[in-house]
Amino acid sequence: MPFLFENLDVYRRAVDLADDLVRRAAAFPRGHRVLADQLTRAAISIATNIAEGNGRFAPGDRGQFFGIARGSAHECVALLELSRRRSLVNDTDHAVLYSELDEICRMINGLIRGIPKRKVP
Repeated sequence: MPFLFENLDVYRRAVDLADDLVRRAAAFPRGHRVLADQLTRAAISIATNIAEGNGRFAPGDRGQFFGIARGSAHECVALLELSRRRSLVNDTDHAVLYSELDEICRMINGLIRGIPKRKVP
């Protein structure tokens, strides 16, 4: 893999989650396209901001992108709750996705805490 961020477990998990949520959102009924679109964008934003943040040299820039990734994960939590309330996601799937988002947020927090310790080439 040519890019360092591709070796990060949090990045790989974020991509897997985005892939899952994009697939699920595509199956939402026609009247829920706005919710599907927002969920898709928020999910994709997690992985893309981890990647972009990892490509930045300045610690402040890295932290900003990782913070945006974490914010997008939080956004997914709210969107999943709305999806559950509309019976677009069942309770079991909601619990699994919620747990994965929680773990991804914890991992992103670790990235943010590690910024001062990491030396960028």
